[in-house]
Parts: sequence; C-alpha cells; structure tokens
Amino acid sequence: MPKVAVYNKEGATVGEITLSDAVFGAEVNPGLLHEVVQMYLANQRQGTSDTKTRAEVSGGGKKPWRQKGTGRARQGSIRAPQWRHGGVAFGPHPRKYGWTMPKKARRAALRQALSAKLASGELIVIDSFELEAPKTREVVSLLKNLKAEGKAFIVTAEENVNVYKSARNIPGVRANAARNLNVYEVLASGKIVLTQDAVAKVEEVLG
Repeated sequence: MPKVAVYNKEGATVGEITLSDAVFGAEVNPGLLHEVVQMYLANQRQGTSDTKTRAEVSGGGKKPWRQKGTGRARQGSIRAPQWRHGGVAFGPHPRKYGWTMPKKARRAALRQALSAKLASGELIVIDSFELEAPKTREVVSLLKNLKAEGKAFIVTAEENVNVYKSARNIPGVRANAARNLNVYEVLASGKIVLTQDAVAKVEEVLG
C-alpha cells in the first residue's frame, strides 16, 4: 500500500499516511481515461447554436417571377438558401452533444487518474485547510509552501465556499469537494492537493 507524507499549510512534514491500494494503486488504462474525458467535455457543450431554415425566415411567400419566359433561372422564393437574407440549408440547430457511461467505468477511471497523479509525484496530502473568510493570499501562500504553484487542484472533504472563492481568483487553480471529483479536473491540474479528510472521503466512495 502506498505511503505519502502529510504536510501542514506551512509546507512542513507532520506525518505520514497510508493510501488505499484499491484507489491509489490502480493500473492505468489510457483508452478508458480518454473516453471519460471526452464524455465530460461533450457534456459541457451547450448545444444552443441555431440557424433559420427557409421555412423560418420571414417573407418569401410570393414567387419572385413567373416560371418560364423570363430567361432567368426558375425561383420559388426569395428566402431560399441561395438568396441573400435567405434561410440556411445545413446550419446548426439545438442538440445535445453529451452521452453517459456506466458508473462503474467512471469510478474506475477516477481511481486510475488519482493513481497516475500519485505515480508521477503530483499528489500532495495536507493535514487540514480551513478559511474563516475568502482570502486569496492564503491559498497563494499554501501553494507556494507546497511547491504547487501554477495549475493546482485543491480537494476538501466537504464543500468549502471560502476555499472555493479564494482559489477561483488564481489563474489555473481550482477547488472542489471530494464528492465532486471528476477525471478531467484531476488530469488537467498540475498538482492535486487533498486534505486528510478528503482522502478518507475519496477512499470511502471509490474503495
């Protein structure tokens, strides 16, 4: 079972924690991770783009000119796609881009993502991190002490509004609760910082 050091918010080692091999020691399947990330990104798409067809554009009820005898090409409506201000022939319409995957596969991918972070030395455990009020400089100081500047992902056991508000002001830094973890956020972050309570929560859900 993997063991990692536990740090305090000053960056000093205060102990050691043994991680669950089932959660943090999973074999990585790149194909599964890719599929889950693609699913996440597709589900973020709004799919609200819309264009009007010739049936939806106003006007064009009258035939522009008679069918024969003018020498010009036959036309049935000035709102046909080839006309200026006409409808769009094959434009986008509202649709859903997302899809779903079995919960078992999603959880397996999350275990693999966390295992990959641990294997690459990008998983950091801290004893605790609480803020009485939103203070961005506290998060900046924490990440500097842990040498986790740049892209970082802070994970708390429960939703912590103060930590979330403090982290969102820093480019590349995210914060979320353990129950809201997803594969994309884990893989997209450079370092992932978990509190000890968050580790226990993750192991409870994924173990």
